[in-house]
Amino acid sequence: MKLTPLFVGALTLALATSASAQTLTIATVNNGDMVRMQGLSSAFTADTGIELNWVVLEENTLRQNVTTDIATNGGQYDVMTIGTYEAPIWAKQGWLVPLDGLSADAAYDVDDLLPPIRDGLSYEGKLYAAPFYGESSMVMYRKDLMEKAGLTMPDAPTWEFIGEAARAMTDRANDINGICLRGKAGWGENMAFLTAMSNSFGARWFDESWKPQFDQPEWKSTLDTYLSLMADAGPAGASSNGFNENLTLFQQGKCGMWIDATVAASFVINPTDSTVADQVGFALAPDNGLGKRGNWLWAWSLAIPTSSQNQDAAVQFINWATNKAYLETVAAQDGWANVPPGTRASLYANADYQAAAPFAKMTLDSINSANPSEPTVQPVPYTGVQFVAIPEFAGIATNVGQLFSAALAGQMSADDALAQAQDAATRDMTRAGYIK
Repeated sequence: MKLTPLFVGALTLALATSASAQTLTIATVNNGDMVRMQGLSSAFTADTGIELNWVVLEENTLRQNVTTDIATNGGQYDVMTIGTYEAPIWAKQGWLVPLDGLSADAAYDVDDLLPPIRDGLSYEGKLYAAPFYGESSMVMYRKDLMEKAGLTMPDAPTWEFIGEAARAMTDRANDINGICLRGKAGWGENMAFLTAMSNSFGARWFDESWKPQFDQPEWKSTLDTYLSLMADAGPAGASSNGFNENLTLFQQGKCGMWIDATVAASFVINPTDSTVADQVGFALAPDNGLGKRGNWLWAWSLAIPTSSQNQDAAVQFINWATNKAYLETVAAQDGWANVPPGTRASLYANADYQAAAPFAKMTLDSINSANPSEPTVQPVPYTGVQFVAIPEFAGIATNVGQLFSAALAGQMSADDALAQAQDAATRDMTRAGYIK
């Protein structure tokens, strides 16, 4: 068959249209900043012609889905939202595409990324995930309730003060809980909080021979303090509460204090969503005088699995979502206080951001104070602040989290939860070959 110029032109146009109609499938978490990103993404599609298929999931479900997909080379997603735990482990396995294009892009300015955040997302000096927002954890509290209780929140409180304040602010008759803390089971839910808390109590997951330490007094002190605090001053049904549930409670005025991710700061002072926006103060995560605070280090980040068939387009999307211009886009729409925090030094040097975000310095100080290389008071063979950077940790900590959540729900004692955690972790670490 003879191809006429008209036919060739039509074929060329059809192929070009097909190429431009590329679709990326993006798996992300249902946190506020990600929901905002989804809402703004039509501008990316308009500029590039790349369509976006969003899979927005609850935190525990997201982790399960993306872990299964990448470990089986499933190819279901082109862009995955992962964290500081997964990035170096999956990069070592060869499961992630190195973001060399971003690193070489002067406009993207990878050197502007905060060193603790960038280092946590790198493997052998290469960036494998781009941070969408970074966080530590801190105390958010009601200034009016603190004043009513006759107390003043220090910038750097102790756990003893937190306990005193929480009990003093509790007013069950008016549905006010002195404190809201994570109770929902999951290695990234209640165990993120409890692991960070345990560091400040001198506890550790494993000793230098990789033997679990839940039978040691430091973990008992951690869990007893947590359970007692939640029984005296926490909300009903706390064993079902994670980040989003506690955020809602705090915004509704039902929590005197909330110790959680620094990223929540902009949500609790937003008068559109928070009934207590003008009464919120901030403080560093508590300590016990042992040299470690109960704060973590994390970044929700965007990465490309090697199974993606749309890697070039995925890089374009990640560039759009995590560069400096995106922060300015959010600021123009929702104000500087609502831009994704914790990723870029330039943001914390921005006078407009400093003026709009009273939590900026506290967030940066919390991020910079977390030390993944020395997370505990006593020596340990692992890195990671609220997690242990080994592949087996997610499974082990999920099991432990279920036990501690059951103790919070009154289904078992603290001693039983710790004993079962010790047995289960010892069994799993022996099977994995860590304990000889």
